Formats: sequence, structure tokens, C-alpha cells
Amino acid sequence: MSPQPQAAVGAPLSRVDGRLKVTGKALYAAEHDVDGAVHAVIVDASIGRGRITSLDTGAAEKAAGVLRVISHRNAPKLPYRDNAGSNNPPGRRLRVFQDDRVFFHGQPVAVVVATTLEAAQHGASLVEVRYDGEQPSTDLTEAEPGEPTNYARGDAEAGLRSSAVRLDLTYRLARNHHNPMEPHATIARWDGNKLTIWDKTQWVMGTRDELAAVFDLPAESVRVINPFVGGGFGSGLRCWPHTVVAALAARETGRPIKLVLSRRQMYFGTGFRPSYAYRLRLGSDRRGRLNAAIHDMDAETSSYETFVEATGAPGQMLYSMPNVSQAYRQVPLDVNTPIWMRGPGFATGSFVIESAMDELAHELGIDPIELRRRNEPDQDPSNDLPFSTRRLRECYTVGAREFGWHRRAPRPRGRREGDWLIGMGMAAGVYHSGSNAAEARVRLDADGTALVETAASDMGPGTYTSQTQVAADALGLSVRSVTFRLGDSLYPPTPPHGGSQTMASVGSAVLDGCDKVRRQAIKLAVEDRESPLYGVAADDVVVRNGRLHVQGNPARGETYKSLLARNNRSHLEVRGSYTGPSRPERHSISAYNATFAEVAVDATLGLVRVRRMLGVYDAGRIISPKLADSQAIGGIVGGIGQALLEHTVTDHRDGRIVNANLADYLVPVNADVPDVKAIYLNGEDHEADPLGVKGLGEVVLVGVAPAIANAVFNATGRRIRELPITAEALL
Repeated sequence: MSPQPQAAVGAPLSRVDGRLKVTGKALYAAEHDVDGAVHAVIVDASIGRGRITSLDTGAAEKAAGVLRVISHRNAPKLPYRDNAGSNNPPGRRLRVFQDDRVFFHGQPVAVVVATTLEAAQHGASLVEVRYDGEQPSTDLTEAEPGEPTNYARGDAEAGLRSSAVRLDLTYRLARNHHNPMEPHATIARWDGNKLTIWDKTQWVMGTRDELAAVFDLPAESVRVINPFVGGGFGSGLRCWPHTVVAALAARETGRPIKLVLSRRQMYFGTGFRPSYAYRLRLGSDRRGRLNAAIHDMDAETSSYETFVEATGAPGQMLYSMPNVSQAYRQVPLDVNTPIWMRGPGFATGSFVIESAMDELAHELGIDPIELRRRNEPDQDPSNDLPFSTRRLRECYTVGAREFGWHRRAPRPRGRREGDWLIGMGMAAGVYHSGSNAAEARVRLDADGTALVETAASDMGPGTYTSQTQVAADALGLSVRSVTFRLGDSLYPPTPPHGGSQTMASVGSAVLDGCDKVRRQAIKLAVEDRESPLYGVAADDVVVRNGRLHVQGNPARGETYKSLLARNNRSHLEVRGSYTGPSRPERHSISAYNATFAEVAVDATLGLVRVRRMLGVYDAGRIISPKLADSQAIGGIVGGIGQALLEHTVTDHRDGRIVNANLADYLVPVNADVPDVKAIYLNGEDHEADPLGVKGLGEVVLVGVAPAIANAVFNATGRRIRELPITAEALL
């Protein structure tokens, strides 16, 4: 078959939804105009563990505008049937308003429904709750871990004993919160036994399935709508209690309910990147060839659910090493449940491994890049599968050249500019390239335009634009002739919008559907005696700008519009699909990067300023360079936050989060973001998926924090093994 011309894919197009966003016409979860909607405000538990002994709602119920106060005292018992298809972690779930138990500070204990937001807020302030409180366990270092999940190859203890060089290092990483611009919000409306939800979610199908399970409804009786998501970073990857509360309140009051979490409530109403205590023992020979590693990881989870992320994955496959053992222990605490946050697991594991590699390089007197080159594996050591592509060596070469690595002082404190100590550091990064089954509905209309629908989400990476680019090229249309819709559970199903899988999964389904429609049109033309293409081999026909023509002979052809009109067809329509990766796996498929950082550290005050950063990525085919740059800049900024600023602080006396606001929980601002550059290695990975993409959204954050930490060491000679790096740690 002749290759279909590509005009949109690979072009740095502006976002197709950009005008809607900058003019305020893009509707987010709380902005939909639902007739008759009233407001709800959650009352949060003020203790970290215990039971409710009394709940006085009298004053609230008498307040002007208040319609109803719902708590465990008057809420109906919900079935919460098991549902393997939902997006909740395994465990008991938090069954809101079903009993008097309190599992964490901030847990919903009541909800006030009122005619206005102000009335609901005032009513919530009047609810008086008394508790039989217990001392909560919220300190990772003081709690008892659960049974470990283990991984092993070789004999790590023996390998460590036989190693000429041994390091024994302990790292601590603070809890991080996502803090997207849009707060989490839900509007819920019942029509008989049918529930419609406008929700901030990164997985419309998972939220639909969870609500169906909670209220014991058929899945088709729940509709979830979210055309726009104002940032997520993973916080919308499950159905949170407030969504259930909104649906419950709507059913009990018979009114549509709007419930918006405050910024403070988002610190315990949704999840977070869990804190870690991570010990790594590493052994090598004198030439830097790694021999053994022993990883002991303690990660916080909630007492009522189990949360796990792939923190051990980088230590299993990033470097060639015969002897590895890992123990991952969940530490149940009286907190709400963690959730995946950008670069989940891999960002945590890479900070430890890449910091340790820098320590080893310093110990041996070897350049950090050279040490990594000496330990580059030929195949995935965790499963003995060949790599689909793994171009880390090229990432190192390109990055070192473009960043000016040769100017790095080989010894710490070797470069100074006035009061500022200047250092350079680097780190490798990896993130597995996941994909899952997805579907898309594609319709080509008689006017020569196309409509593509799929139940994906877009939290900011540009899904509307990238999918439009794929569809336009596959159909042979201009971008302006394609309309792409997402964010509705009535559309064909897709996997979660997270884990860097949307382009691979949804994009492959869109490609399949558009290819099928194009071929359907070509078949119609070559079999139509009145068509200029009659009798031409279908494989010799391509489409460009809505016109079918013979490859190499553009004069012989016709438009979609004329073809469909002559055949009295109002449209052509198919359902595209992608079945997911091959099973069993034939290759190890991941995206890789090399991240470089230059920092300046005030020698007197210990202040760290990032001066410039560079990321070089092996991420397969780049659909949109402009969107890719946006992804890379966002990931690097997130990594700067993880390295230097972000730290959720808990008062262990009662489980209260002390800095549950953007004044005290620091995230990077423009002044913190330096000169940032991204480079993408040319290439496609068709072992990964039909599009040849690998996913970019996660890997751009992985490796940023250790690159900064290694630069800080190069500047100061101080090795910081705790995130975030503070001025106090450097004094």
C-alpha cells in the first residue's frame, strides 16, 4: 500500500482548543450550567483517628438557605459492591457516611447542602462534631511496615560482600501533593435511576464503573462528562469520596448538586505522592562495574486501602548488574490513600539510584557519564527481553555536547562566581511505555469533514491537538476539517489518562479507525464506474487535502465530497480499536532520558538556584514538537519542585496537614524556572504500538531531581540525601 502523506504529524501546531481556553469558553467540571443545581460543602474530621460520638446539626439546619445536612446518622446504606473494573486501589475503600469511624484527619463526616455556596459554607461551620479520638499513626519512620514484596536475581548479599567498593546509603523523600490549577469538583444529577456526573477525572470509564459499583447500578446507567481538565498530574486517576458524596447528596435531596473542594481540602480529599525511606546498598569493582544492589523501600499507604507503585523498576533494569534484591514494604498510616503522581515510582526510585551512581562515580574518580556507559546493559536484566529501542548512550553524547559537560569542574567546589558556587550534574531516567486497549468512533461526513469521538481525557498535554493530527493525516484531511471530541463515557472506551499511555493507546485506536474509513472510501471509489479512480488498485490510492488520487498522479482523482454525493452517502463511519500490547511480551519497551542541570548555591546562605537544564529523550515518534516541548518544560518544572521546594508537612499529634495551601506548600514559580531546553532523538518504535510512540509525559520528570542534587554536590561538596534540598541542609 502506498504510504499515506503526512502533513500534520510532526508539525509544531498550536493547540486546536487553545482559543477556547484563553477566552474562557472551555468548561471545566464546576462550570457546567446545570438547571436547578444547589451547592454542597463537606464537613471534615478534625481528628486523625477515632470515632464520632455526637454530631449536632441543629444550628446548621436552621441556617438560612440550608436544605439538608447528611451524615452517617441519616445517610442510606450503600452497597459498595465489588468492581474489578473501577479505578480504585484494592482494599476496603472509604465508605463515606456509612459508620462512625474516622480513618484520617479531614475525612468527610457530613455534607451541608444549601441554595448558595456561601450558605453551604456557613452551614458547614455550624455543624458540631464530638469524637472519641485516638493517637493517629502518621510518621513513616515510627510506624510498623507490612510484609515486603520482594524481587531478586543472583545473590545480592554475597555479591555485595565480594565487591571492592561498597556504599550504604539512606534516602528520605517527602510526600508531594499534585496541586493542579483546577480544584477537584463534581456536579451530580439524577434522572430517575440514571446518574449524570460532571467530574474532574482522568478516567471517565473508571469513575463511571466505580459509581455504578457504589450505587449498585448498571454501568450504562451512569454517565461521566469531562471535556476539559485543568491539570491533574495523576490526582484524577481514581474516583474520590467527594464524588460519591455529591452523587449521594443529589439523590437524597432530589436536586442537582455542585461540590467543589477547597484548596485545603485537596490535601486530604485527593491523593499524593507518598513519602519514602529508602536504603540502598551498592557494590562495584574498582573500575565501576556494578556487581550488587540491595534495595529496602518503605512507602506510606493508608490504613484502609493498599497503594503500590513501581518504585523498584528502575533498580531492576536501568543498569547491568548480576545481583539485585529488593524489598518494598507498605507502611499503613492514618492518612488518606496516596495516588500516582507524575513519574510515579520511577521518579522516586531514580532519585535514589542516580544519586548513588553519582556518589560511586565520585568515590572512584570516574566521570558520571562514563560510569553509566560502563554499566549499560545489552538487554533488559530484569526479564532478559531485548530492548525495542534503548538509546541512552546517544542521549548522553548529545546531552554532554549540547550542555557543555566538558566545562564541569571534576572536583566539588571547583567553580565559583562571587558568592555563588557553581555546579553541574546529570542523571539518567527511564519510564516504562505502557498501553492498553482503546476504541474510537470515526465518521466522515458528506461535506468532507470528519468527527472522531473517544472517552479519553485531556488534563493539559494536548490530547485534542495530537489526536486531531493523527486523524487528519490518516484521513488525508486538513486539521481544520477534523473535529475531535473526548471526555464522555458515552463515547467508545479508553484507558486512564495517565501513565504516558494516551498517545499510544487512544492514538492507535484513532489511527485504526481513520485508516478504515479512508480505505472504505477508496474501495467505494475504485469500484464506482463513474469515479476517475475506477479500476485503480486500492493500494495505489492516497488521500491529501480531502482528495483521493493515484500515487504519483495527482491529476487523476476526486474529493471525498464528490464521491459521497454521487453515491448518495451521508457519511462513512467505523469504530477503530487497539487491542493493547502483545502478550506475551517480546520486548522491553521504555522511554529514556539524560537530564543535565547547572545550579548556583550561595556559599553563605545555602540558597540553591537552578540556572539551566537540558533533557535529551529517547521517546519514539514525536507527534507534535510544540506539545512535546510543553511536556518537557512542565516535567522539568515539576522535578525542580520535587528537588528543592515541595514538602507536605504533617502534625503527627493529630494528623493535620500544616501547610495545606499554596502559601506554605511551595511549588515553582516563573522566577524558579531557568533556561530549559529539550531535545528528542529522531526515531519510531513500532514494537511499542502502531504509531511508534513511547509516551513522554512521565519520563520528562524522572531524573530531574537527582540531576539537581548531583549538581548541588558538584557545587558544594555536600551530599544531600533528603528531598526537598533545603538551605538548612547546606549550611
